[in-house]
Amino acid sequence: MATAPNPTRDDFAKMLDEQLGSADDGGFEGRVVKGTVTAIDNGMATIDVGLKSEGRVDLKEFMRGSEEHGLTVGSEVEVYVDRVENADGEAMLSRDRARREAAWDKLESEFGEGKRVEGRIFGRVKGGFTVDLDGAVAFLPGSQVDIRPVRDITPLMEMPQPFQILKMDRRRGNIVVSRRAVLEETRAEQRSELINDLAEGQVIDGVVKNITDYGAFVDLGGIDGLLHVTDMSYKRVNHPSEMIEIGQTVTVQIVRINEETQRISLGMKQLESDPWDGVGAKYPIGMKLTGTVTNITEYGAFVEIEAGIEGLVHVSEMSWTKKNVHPGKIVSTSQEVDVVVLEVDSEKRRISLGLKQAQGNPWDDFAEKYPVGAKVQGEVKNATEFGLFIGLPGDVDGMVHMSDIAWGISGEDALALHRKGEEVEAIVLDVDVDKERISLGMKQLEKGAPSEAGATGSLRKNETVTVSVLEVRDGGLEVQVGEDGATGFIKRSDLGRDRDEQRPDRFQAGQKIDALVTGFDRSKKPTFSIKARQIADEKEAVAQFGSSDSGASLGDILGAALKKSDES
Repeated sequence: MATAPNPTRDDFAKMLDEQLGSADDGGFEGRVVKGTVTAIDNGMATIDVGLKSEGRVDLKEFMRGSEEHGLTVGSEVEVYVDRVENADGEAMLSRDRARREAAWDKLESEFGEGKRVEGRIFGRVKGGFTVDLDGAVAFLPGSQVDIRPVRDITPLMEMPQPFQILKMDRRRGNIVVSRRAVLEETRAEQRSELINDLAEGQVIDGVVKNITDYGAFVDLGGIDGLLHVTDMSYKRVNHPSEMIEIGQTVTVQIVRINEETQRISLGMKQLESDPWDGVGAKYPIGMKLTGTVTNITEYGAFVEIEAGIEGLVHVSEMSWTKKNVHPGKIVSTSQEVDVVVLEVDSEKRRISLGLKQAQGNPWDDFAEKYPVGAKVQGEVKNATEFGLFIGLPGDVDGMVHMSDIAWGISGEDALALHRKGEEVEAIVLDVDVDKERISLGMKQLEKGAPSEAGATGSLRKNETVTVSVLEVRDGGLEVQVGEDGATGFIKRSDLGRDRDEQRPDRFQAGQKIDALVTGFDRSKKPTFSIKARQIADEKEAVAQFGSSDSGASLGDILGAALKKSDES
């Protein structure tokens, strides 16, 4: 019987190479393999991985933080074969590399599935920190540490905690992780759970967490809500700190929950009774009130008449006499003022108030104290091309028209006699309360001026008189009756019936004209008309010498009248 040939040394080597790969071709190199600890001495562990020679690994590579290595002779471990044999004939092994390779395999799988990974922050680098992901080192940017900036990261060091992988590249050995993403996701989950337990209209207690210019953030037990400044009170609140302070427990009502953004709006005033209910009946138009100025704008001032109810005093309703003045020059903030209700709009929650109406109309007061004909004294506030404005008692102004400044001279010359700031006397000619106008006369007080009887007593309406032209103007003629009689004016349209006769330049100063007295103005000054005199003469001629219906022409009738006048 034939026997199998005995295997030679070469046969054993060939069998080993087939199983593990040839040492020459580096079949072991770059792989993680299992080995057995054969010895531990001088801080090193000797490990047999089945190669021609054993390798040694620093015991520190088996330690995690402050933990012991836990190795004994005979312990099985996984190591990474860096080189099969070095210059000393030993295998180059690494426990760190083995752990890192295993970690990368696991991390790639978890990154693909979007899972969180556990790691420990163990060092600081430029722009962030280093994280140990069970052997693989990752970079944690400073902005990804927490939702809010963290001043001291020491409490987070070396503490196992979850991270989210943002990016990884095995070829380059780069991994970027985020702790903030995990916190935000956890917070969002908690927020959703908390929001599900809340409802609009619900009343809940919370703690003021932060205060801004526009409101306050209130912690409702793990979720924040915004309490806007306009929802703190029905009364005006200039800044939230007037109502609340950080750390204060407040009772609020959930006004609105936005399901998409998960934002919660809160209110405090909603828990109070609305002061605007029944405000129309409470504050009827014309009612006089006392309030406090809370805010001043360019268009008026807001006055609080009770807690939560403000009305607007428009700039046009602030003063009877101060026009085009900024409201801040009439009232000041926190000032108590008397106002009158002008209009109430409950739906729009608006009340219009009047400040000047509560102070009395100075034009009414003036008319009562200084009736027509009363003598007044005041300062010339302004001189215009048509007259003088005089400051009068009660902070009102009156106007002296240029024709009422002086007798016997033109209006322009009369204006030139007076200057701004001069004290003058005048007589009240007319007061128009509705139009807020006071007409004054100065010439009526002149010494030797025609009296009312002397100026107009001998004149009668519709009477024809002879007047002398004092001045020729574009608008007509300034005339005077006799040598020292009343002066009056003939308007351009009253200079004649025909358009050619209505030219003032056909008259000269000193020329005498027959005119009809057509009336008297408010200062008892007569008005004249040549046109009216012509029409009156024509009617009189027709009445005396026949009708135009008799067949006689108007020329015949007027001719007969003239002939009779000549005969007489």
